[in-house]
Amino acid sequence: MIRTNRPTHRRIDLDRADALRLLGSVSMGRIVFTRQALPTVRPVNHVLDGGDIVIRTCEGSALTSQAQQADGTGVVVAYEADAIDPGTHLGWSVVATGYARLVTDPGELVRIRALLEPWAAEPGMDYAVRIRPDLITGVLLASRGGEPEDG
Repeated sequence: MIRTNRPTHRRIDLDRADALRLLGSVSMGRIVFTRQALPTVRPVNHVLDGGDIVIRTCEGSALTSQAQQADGTGVVVAYEADAIDPGTHLGWSVVATGYARLVTDPGELVRIRALLEPWAAEPGMDYAVRIRPDLITGVLLASRGGEPEDG
């Protein structure tokens, strides 16, 4: 009998609430935005605030510049975070897509600075970007457990 290597995992699509819950369970992710007409990815730490993703940034950064140039609606970004075990390949991944806006209210900035300490604190990390996710997708990579195999 010829035996094929069958995946021992199953993929489960997450609903918005579960995806946000998992996103809130980690503090690091990757933001994807456009720079000079090309996608750019930066690792950042984040906090969830009222269903929005908030990150800290500094003056002159590519993301700060993009968010400042937005016409008030914001700049389209994607935000991805995950927790996948390298040994078992079990875990989850969430992608949130929406508009990023520079936080300009001084009181809001003070509140965000108290909520979120940057991991890579550089001089001038006094800015914050709020991402309001319009689309949130996520997958859970789970063990098949005792499910019977096909065939």
